[in-house]
Amino acid sequence: MLVKVKFSPDNIVVEAEAGEPLLNVAKRAGVSIPTGCLSGSCFACEVEMADQPVRACITGVPSQAEVTIALYEDTLW
Repeated sequence: MLVKVKFSPDNIVVEAEAGEPLLNVAKRAGVSIPTGCLSGSCFACEVEMADQPVRACITGVPSQAEVTIALYEDTLW
């Protein structure tokens, strides 16, 4: 299933397969998400999806028509 993924605040839109890791989708779209451990334990890649914080390195695109990913800016990373 193809899902329309929108990265805010820049409103960058890309299509992705349901289940594809958010970090991979962001990279393909040219969106930079900071990373650390790549296993979810450091929280460097935390973004917001459906008003909930998720870690982009371990979270897949949900099976729905459209999803918005809100990016954080953490000056420590």
